[in-house]
Amino acid sequence: MAGAIEAEGLVKTFGDVRALDGVSLDVPEGTVLGLLGPNGAGKTTTVRVLTTLLKPDAGRAVVAGVDVLKHPNKVRSLIGLSGQYAAVDEYLTGRENLQMVGELYQMSARDAKARALELLEWFNLSEAANRTAKTYSGGMRRRLDLAAALVVRPPVMFLDEPTTGLDPRNRMALWEVIETLVEQGTTLLLTTQYLEEADRLAHDIAVVDHGKVIARGTADQLKAQIGGERIEVVLQDAVALPEALAALAPYAKGEPAVEQHTRRITVPVSGGARVLADVIRELDGRDIVINDIGLRRPTLDDVFLSLTGHATLGDDDENGADTGTEKTEKKGEV
Repeated sequence: MAGAIEAEGLVKTFGDVRALDGVSLDVPEGTVLGLLGPNGAGKTTTVRVLTTLLKPDAGRAVVAGVDVLKHPNKVRSLIGLSGQYAAVDEYLTGRENLQMVGELYQMSARDAKARALELLEWFNLSEAANRTAKTYSGGMRRRLDLAAALVVRPPVMFLDEPTTGLDPRNRMALWEVIETLVEQGTTLLLTTQYLEEADRLAHDIAVVDHGKVIARGTADQLKAQIGGERIEVVLQDAVALPEALAALAPYAKGEPAVEQHTRRITVPVSGGARVLADVIRELDGRDIVINDIGLRRPTLDDVFLSLTGHATLGDDDENGADTGTEKTEKKGEV
């Protein structure tokens, strides 16, 4: 399949911060690439470069067959973008917001209105169509923002943390919308802080850290890279954590992860059910009371920790290196 998004050697610096350090990506038509990374990894900077909002210091990028640096206006006509925060006009109604976007794209007033009504129904916003956006909940604004990105039926879409802050029901509803878009042939680059989101939606995943792509593959391929299984133990009493770690040490095939507040220990092991039985006997022999214990395959969380050394993704790039991006843009220096 041809690449709907292609990037080669993208570099971007902000003062002493090297936000992108040779990022290369390719996304075949009709597929989803999940872009994962810890705070400041360069995810949002990558999206801004590919959507013409930021010029790289080096490298090249092509979106929908158009050079991003040579023909930015053409690229903008072919893409949809939904950023980390809903970009809607609070003083316009939901319908007016979508109509405005359509007319900005040179659609006739009639076509813009028809498309707005179609999208409002698709995103379950019809009942709120004539309410001003400032009366919308956070989830409703997020859906309206995503609808605005779809007004012109773009062949390529960029979704930067699209479900951040949404409750589980709204998140799942947006996942279904995204899956429908991809089934209809849309190509998607998705950045996310929810690893289960990437696991469900992405055909391929690229892990970015310190401005570089450090791993690439399907979710199963990335999990296979770190291998092994995990034993998870939840203790009844946090006081027993040191003793439990000592009991688990002979079976561990890597560093354990400890969550003090949940009294949970996760240890990489090998040996399957046999080693699980041994661990249970060991803990019982030390009179350590457990609330739960189980054996599982590696998750994307484990992949993340193994590849980056970071235990969690955090909120978004804006808290890390990309904060520099945001501040520099506001000063007009980009």
